[in-house]
Amino acid sequence: MVNYRIVMLLFLLFATSCRIGPQPIAYGSDGCHFCSMTIVDRQHAAEIVTDKGKVFKFDASECMMNHIKDIDQKQIALYLVNDFDQPGELIDATMATYLISVRIPSPMGEFLTAFKTEKAAVDALMTYEGDLLTWEQLKLRFQL
Repeated sequence: MVNYRIVMLLFLLFATSCRIGPQPIAYGSDGCHFCSMTIVDRQHAAEIVTDKGKVFKFDASECMMNHIKDIDQKQIALYLVNDFDQPGELIDATMATYLISVRIPSPMGEFLTAFKTEKAAVDALMTYEGDLLTWEQLKLRFQL
């Protein structure tokens, strides 16, 4: 007869190992999946989580966008970017508003910055100037 505790332990282990969600970025030690640079910028990092729970971390939104070109996008469960106004906070990249401004450098030189709300992006636009983009416009810019 199978021990009930062993079965429950195996079930819990299996259930927690397949969780689909973001992983914290270890700034200063995690490397970018696309360019291999160490991720240090808490305002521009990004992550992709696949439908199987595999996480890819990036030092900049532009690295994530370039990586997306090389993979099957149907397998991506989550697109995440750091919110410029809340350094280190990952937000839904598909709902973010983006600002391209030469006055806000990003790690890979695209000057691409994400904001959680359109209002925050418009406020930043007034200070830094540049161009605002939605997720769909950003995908077009990166030819996705």
